[in-house]
Order: sequence, then C-alpha cells, then structure tokens
Amino acid sequence: MAALRVLVGVKRVIDYAVKVRVAAGGGGVQTQGVKHSLNPFCEIALEEAVRLRERGAAAEVIAASVGTRACQETLRTALAVGADRGVLLEVGEGPAPGPREAAAALAGLVGRLRPDLVLLGKQAIDDDCNQTGQLLAAMLDWPQGTFASRVELEAGAARVQREVDGGLETLRLRLPAVLTADLRLNEPRYATLPNIMKAKKKPLEVMSASELGVPPSPPRLRVLKLEEPPGRQGGQRVENVAALLERLRNSGCI
Repeated sequence: MAALRVLVGVKRVIDYAVKVRVAAGGGGVQTQGVKHSLNPFCEIALEEAVRLRERGAAAEVIAASVGTRACQETLRTALAVGADRGVLLEVGEGPAPGPREAAAALAGLVGRLRPDLVLLGKQAIDDDCNQTGQLLAAMLDWPQGTFASRVELEAGAARVQREVDGGLETLRLRLPAVLTADLRLNEPRYATLPNIMKAKKKPLEVMSASELGVPPSPPRLRVLKLEEPPGRQGGQRVENVAALLERLRNSGCI
C-alpha cells in the first residue's frame, strides 16, 4: 500500500479552561486577551494522522486552518505535535467563518494539494456545529466517515469504526475520503519543548481563499444575541421530608 498524503483541518478556539464572558452588546463572547488553543477534537484528528505516518501508512501530514493571522499560533502547535507543514487560509477580521465557509475554503485547498485522506474533528467546542466535515465531503463528492472511534487503512480504502446510538458501526470507504474524529479515537500527545522549537522552522504557508478560486461570501449564520445564564440561588435547609414537600408545593414545583 502506497503511503498517503493526509490533510488535517484544525481550528483555533477559546481554551476550554477559560471562563467565557459575553462581550458588551451581547453580539458575541470576549476574545481579546483570552487564551486560545487547538480545538480538542482537532487534536484527536491530528494525533491520528501523525500515528498513521509513524506506522508508515502516511507519507505527509499537512495541517490547515481557516481564520485570521492569529491562527498561525494554532498551526505552530500542530507542527509541534507532528504535522510536516501548515497552511493558513486567511480571512479578514470580522465575523468568524461558519462551517459552510470553512468547508468551501478547505475544498479549494483539497483541489490544490490532492490529499488522499482528510481528517477533521467531529465538532468545535465553541459553536458545536458538527457540520464542517459533512459539508466538505458533500462539496468534494467523497465518502465520509463521521464520529470515527477507530481507523484502519487498507489498499485504496479506509475501514472506519464509528459510534452510533445502537452501538458500533463499521464502514469501508474507498479513498479519497473525509473522516471526523470522535473522542475515543485516541489520546493526543503533548508537544515537547524540542518539537516546539523545531516547529518554528517548519514551513507555514499563508494564502487567501480567493487564491484557491473560492469567492468570498458572508457567513450564513449570524448570532443575534448572547446572554449570561442567570446566577444560581443558594440552597436552603429543611428539617425533614414533610417540610421539603411543603416547600416544594408552596413554590409550585409539585
């Protein structure tokens, strides 16, 4: 089996450990001065691609991101984890690209790089859309395997085990194909200090989506308003079960 070229889509998101605050006006969340990191599901997709290369099944791993220049930091993290090179599909400041816009840009990149396999996280933790992989597969007219919990490459095909409501489903997809990584696919590695230093010398190309023949289009999704959840009220103690039931009746809960 010939070694494959694998393209991994990665997204820059607010770090999961950061307490998210609604920005003034309620049109979004505060992003200035807030720590960002690689989307956890994208980390899993990247780890799987690196493992495929380490097993000799992949010859090259390319990390790609759609966003502003700040995404270069995310791509450098991907290079430190093990990607061979990075590509930033740069968009201007303003509303973040939605799943459709990201999928269209990645489809244009696929047309240029001709990868044999595209790996994405199943969803991003900021919008939880779970749409980019499916949209990309539809745009390319490629087979797709979503929520992958196990991936095995065969001659010209990928055998994918995925989690469904009734248990596990196994698919055999002819390559090229698009896969999205679920939580149990693997446990991502940490970037070591030597690899972080090496990542600074790895190639990182910046291009616009228009260079790939993808016309700019405004996002189809628009956030109308965000609100902080109401503050939690303190608990109250009661003497016994009868008092608890009486309190619940008086509050209209039962």
